[in-house]
Amino acid sequence: MSINVLIADDHVFYREGVRSLLSNSPAITVIGEASNGEEVIAKAAELQPAVILMDLKMPGMNGIDATRRIHEVNPKIGVLVITMFDDDDSVFAAMRAGARGYLLKDADKDELVRAIIAVEKGEAIFSPTIAQRMIQYFTASPARQSTSKKRDEFSELTEREHEILDLIAQGHNNTVIANKLSLSIKTVQNYVSSILTKLQVADRSQAIVRAREAGLGNKG
Repeated sequence: MSINVLIADDHVFYREGVRSLLSNSPAITVIGEASNGEEVIAKAAELQPAVILMDLKMPGMNGIDATRRIHEVNPKIGVLVITMFDDDDSVFAAMRAGARGYLLKDADKDELVRAIIAVEKGEAIFSPTIAQRMIQYFTASPARQSTSKKRDEFSELTEREHEILDLIAQGHNNTVIANKLSLSIKTVQNYVSSILTKLQVADRSQAIVRAREAGLGNKG
C-alpha cells in the first residue's frame, strides 16, 4: 500500500513541484494540499494522511504551531518539515512540536522519498547538514554550560545568538562564523541583526564592547 501524503506550503509552484516529483513513486500518493497552518490542520483531520510535508513559514498560523496542534490531536500522523531554514532554533522548535523529520528544500527526490518512508515507519530523519549540526550542538554542550554565568548578562538572547555574539566578540566576521557553525551566510546575517536589535546597539562594534565587558570573546 502507498503512503498517503499531505503537502503544506504557501507557494503553489512548490506544492505542484513536489506533487509532480512524487507522482512517479509507487510508494507514495499525494492526497491533498494546504497553503497555511489553519488549512493543514483542517485537511489533516479530514484526510488523515500518514505523513505531512510541512513548511515552517506560512501566512497565519506557522508550520511549528500547526505541527503542535496536529500532534496533540493525532500523534500517529508523521510530520516531516521541509524548509529553507537551517538554524538551530527552527530545528529544535519543530522537534519539540512533534515533527519526526527535518529536510531542507534542496533535497532531491530520492532523499525526499526515503524521508517520507522513514517518517511513516515512526523513525526520525534529518538531512545530512541538519544531522551534522545536531551532532555538533550536543557535543558542544559541556562547553556551553561553562558559559552559563556569562549568558545571564544577555538573557534575552537565544543560545545560538549568544554563541554567535561570543564569536563576534572574538573578532570573527560573518564568513568565519558561518563556517565554524555550519550555517549559511544569510542565516548568520539574520542572527547578527537580531542580536543588535535585542542589545539595542547601533552596530557590530558596540555589540563587541558590550560582549567583552560581560567577559565574552576571551578565546579570541
